[in-house]
Amino acid sequence: MLSGFQKFLLRGNLIDLAVGVLIGAAFGKVVDTFTKGVIMPIIGIFGSVPNFDNLKFSVNGSVFLYGQFLTALVSFLITATVIYFFVITPFNRLMERFKREEKPAVAEPSNEEKLLAEIRDELRRRP
Repeated sequence: MLSGFQKFLLRGNLIDLAVGVLIGAAFGKVVDTFTKGVIMPIIGIFGSVPNFDNLKFSVNGSVFLYGQFLTALVSFLITATVIYFFVITPFNRLMERFKREEKPAVAEPSNEEKLLAEIRDELRRRP
């Protein structure tokens, strides 16, 4: 049982996944900082920075903080927009630029075609 667990831990997929999660978390911090430090102030120039944290209502003593959800939703949409326009779109353009034209594979002649070519070549050699 322990050897199976050891094999699971030492598989390449687990290490790749761990590295991907760590890089994703670090990249998430970069995008979050860019969004809060650059994009949100730009939005603040044209209006105010969207913050709905104080919106709430209560029913029978239970407080529903729907404003925090709205703030998180707006932040998510802004972050997704930043990722799309500043990461995905340039990356796709870069990949298209460096994409190599794939040549179609040359079909190898069938056995019948090879045999016919041999017969043709043999007939040409005869006087």
